Amino acid sequence: MLINQLIDYLTIHANNTRHALPPRKTVNTPLPVARACFERLPMFLLRPFAIALAVALPVSLAAAAAPAELAVVPAQAAASQGRAGFDGVVEAVRQTVVAAQVSGAVVELAVKAGDRVQAGQLLLRIDARTADQSAAASDAQVLAARAALEVATREYGRQQQLYQQKYISQAALERAESEFKATRAQVAAQVAQAGAARTQTGLHTVRAPYAGVVAEVPVQLGDMALPGRALLTLYDPSALRVTAAVPQSVAQSVWLGAASAAQATGVAGDSGKAGHSASSEVVRVELPGLPAAQQWPQPTRVQRLPTVDAATHTQQVRADLPAGLSGAAPGMFARLWLPVAGTGASAAGQRVTVPLQSIVRRAEMTGVYVQGEGGKPLLRQVRLGRVDGDRVEVLTGVAPGEQVIADPQAATRAQ
Repeated sequence: MLINQLIDYLTIHANNTRHALPPRKTVNTPLPVARACFERLPMFLLRPFAIALAVALPVSLAAAAAPAELAVVPAQAAASQGRAGFDGVVEAVRQTVVAAQVSGAVVELAVKAGDRVQAGQLLLRIDARTADQSAAASDAQVLAARAALEVATREYGRQQQLYQQKYISQAALERAESEFKATRAQVAAQVAQAGAARTQTGLHTVRAPYAGVVAEVPVQLGDMALPGRALLTLYDPSALRVTAAVPQSVAQSVWLGAASAAQATGVAGDSGKAGHSASSEVVRVELPGLPAAQQWPQPTRVQRLPTVDAATHTQQVRADLPAGLSGAAPGMFARLWLPVAGTGASAAGQRVTVPLQSIVRRAEMTGVYVQGEGGKPLLRQVRLGRVDGDRVEVLTGVAPGEQVIADPQAATRAQ
């Protein structure tokens, strides 16, 4: 209100040759110091200031009150490279379900899910008291058999001496020799049985077959382990791959093209199996769950399984991921991008790209702000594709030419 009164006063009295302020009750200004300053100023100095202030101040106030215009960019048509995406999953090349080979209660759990283990490290222990007693009994039987073997050995030696002195017949010597050999064979059998008992005892201690990460431990202390029951799952994080089910027609066209290119250049396919492997440049891997800088790793090897699913008519395509890829884990969603024949300019016109900075991520929702009627920002959910520099491909949700708001934070404030 003070500013409005000041503008009115300066506008009215700017052309007056003599300067006089209206009475205090009319101006009703709470600033006596400012009034005193105006009363001391000559009118020829006050007139230019009054005119400029009367013109510029309303304009600046109106500009400050007006909302800022949102910057928009059109969704552009993406240059198609003739690729189609197929949903897949990250798998471990070496993953083992460790199962029990003997029965007994679980008496010790040395690891939990997520632990890293070394080859030969103790994982869990099963109650082995019965097996230990059986092994002790077998060891005792071995001692008894060896004692009997010593007696049979001495008896056979005496019978040989008597036979040489012609005191016994040939048949008596053969009987002594037979008893000696039978006792020796019995000792060997008892030793083997004792070894089997010790091996059975060792099966009650479960150790890691290789260095890896414990993925799952479905048992608890006190649970009954039975032969064949899964005790834990172990995988090697240094060797991961992406597996996707690809239609048979697409897989055959991709690998036939790779084989033709290999023959033209004189380079054999991976592993020497023509038609079942392709160059890693042909297939692209996308991991949407990783940071933007790691979402497109370069596969080290691509393989197509030779069998076709009779129900879905698809083939398994496997792409090995580079070692040491942080953040990737078995079960993670992935996507394989394969070149598809017949995707030309018509297919390219259906793909759009938007600036990467315009993407809005809220929990599980990914979207962009588009300009609606009257310039009002509207949040629309989208499905993203490949990231190319500072732009990202939008698979669904935005049509070519739509106006996308470049600054999502400003669009949020404008709502």
